[in-house]
Amino acid sequence: MAKSVSTAASSLVQNLRRYIKKPWQITGPCAHPEYLEAVPKATEYRLRCPATIDEEAIVPSSDPETVYNIVYHGRDQRRNRPPIRRYVLKKDNVVQMMNEKKSFDVSDFPKVYLTTTVEEDLDTRGGGYEK
Repeated sequence: MAKSVSTAASSLVQNLRRYIKKPWQITGPCAHPEYLEAVPKATEYRLRCPATIDEEAIVPSSDPETVYNIVYHGRDQRRNRPPIRRYVLKKDNVVQMMNEKKSFDVSDFPKVYLTTTVEEDLDTRGGGYEK
């Protein structure tokens, strides 16, 4: 008897839900038959757990010499440099270096960029500038 009362009450509530709507479903965009709610239902939200694996990974098995190595430190050129040499100069060494180098040669200096003189054409109208 209790079961039949509960089923009758639930069927009555379902019938009332068809005819009685929420106020925002009577007019506006929610009342349109093609309207979809932005919030999905719990059964539609996440069909599978993010940690589940769809497919097993295919790992190629070949010679290790022919497989491209993606490890960074093997290709890092900064690690391939020779070690930096540091010298401790004593006063005797500096004096000896200064005695060896008495004067500067022309080749010690950088080359001059401009090697010709610039000639201005004074016959142009306004000396090159129009007035």
